[in-house]
Amino acid sequence: MRHFVLVFLFISYFSFSQNLSFEKGVALYDAEKYQTAKPHFEAHLNSNPTHLKSIEYLGDIAAYASDWDTAAKYYSQLLDKQPDNANFNFKYGGVLGRKAQSISKIRAALLIGDIKKHLHKAAQLDPKHIEVRWALIDLYIALPGMLGGSESTALDYAKELMNLSEVDGYLSYGYIAEYFDRSSDAERYYKKAMAIGQSPHTYEKLADLYENKTNQPEKSIAIREASAKKHQRNNINYQIGKISGMYNIELQKGLVYLSAYIKNHSVKDGVPLEWAYFRKAQIYRHLGDKNQAQKWINKALASNTDFKEARIEKEQINRL
Repeated sequence: MRHFVLVFLFISYFSFSQNLSFEKGVALYDAEKYQTAKPHFEAHLNSNPTHLKSIEYLGDIAAYASDWDTAAKYYSQLLDKQPDNANFNFKYGGVLGRKAQSISKIRAALLIGDIKKHLHKAAQLDPKHIEVRWALIDLYIALPGMLGGSESTALDYAKELMNLSEVDGYLSYGYIAEYFDRSSDAERYYKKAMAIGQSPHTYEKLADLYENKTNQPEKSIAIREASAKKHQRNNINYQIGKISGMYNIELQKGLVYLSAYIKNHSVKDGVPLEWAYFRKAQIYRHLGDKNQAQKWINKALASNTDFKEARIEKEQINRL
């Protein structure tokens, strides 16, 4: 009996320690310490080979490190277990798409069938999945016609986005028009997106929070809630700030959105911080504030010394 109790206690302790390892991994991952989190998920997976969440975290960590092959391996394991999971199909198709961008055109062409298959399946499985529709728009405008590229198919997905979110819809129409050099159409759609970006009440709430220089925890929570209430993805904050800087419209509003993007930024957002710094510099140039414009363009160049657009912008700022 005593031997049985000892074995039971050992098993209980082992199980507890493995769960603790997973929880440590999650905490580190949430703090964006991805490489530090990685061995905790690996340890948990070694003892729990079918633990889907550990596999997913490891796939995400590999994707954030641009290790497309490793990410695809983990996401493929998820699909083996749950082939009809929309998010797993999206992640697998998306990471194959990113791999295709980093290899030769001949090798990339061999991946297109699988990319389409899994992104289409994700869109069919989840009619409200915004990110996969953006991925499909990217795919269809970037592919040459002989490989299935189609502006009209991209526009079909833009229509679906419009039904899910007007902001995303107008942004996607503008993005497609910009890609095909229809600048007046792009500007018209982008301005519509800007106009409905936030209700005036929410915008004023964000502005008040940023004008208050104190650093209270509840302020940080309020900022995130105010920004996320209308837009579930931080990337939208950047897009609205970008429109403001590009077209010299609603400049104070653009600054608020870019501040929200910078404050809430993570690698998941896609757009590097130097582009947000660049857009803030652009807006301050439009406002005629040379000191602030120089401050932000210097931050952009400090983050990326090869930032060609920022160098051009700096020349314009210096002429103020």
